[in-house]
Amino acid sequence: MAFVVTEPCVKCKFTDCVNVCPVDCFREGVNFLVIDPEECIDCGACVPECPVEAIYLDEDVPERWQEYIPLNAHLSEKWPSIQSGHGALDEADDFRDVALKRHLLSMTAAD
Repeated sequence: MAFVVTEPCVKCKFTDCVNVCPVDCFREGVNFLVIDPEECIDCGACVPECPVEAIYLDEDVPERWQEYIPLNAHLSEKWPSIQSGHGALDEADDFRDVALKRHLLSMTAAD
């Protein structure tokens, strides 16, 4: 089992979750974070820290966001690790309550 970042994170990328992670399991894209399922130790420390409630245990991911389970695994192989948090995206407050954001997810790794 591992935790999974889902759609509410798209175009927000709050990194509060990264700051509490005891291992380096988060990977960073331009406008989204993912969790490497091979690194995640299932501690759950990140879940209450996410201000948009985007993180779920893989077996608890809502049906509408099931595609994010393999997406986290795939992108975690390509994106760089992030060890400490930083400010959210400038548009985070505008997108935090927007539904159906999958088409806005950039597959590009963060610099």
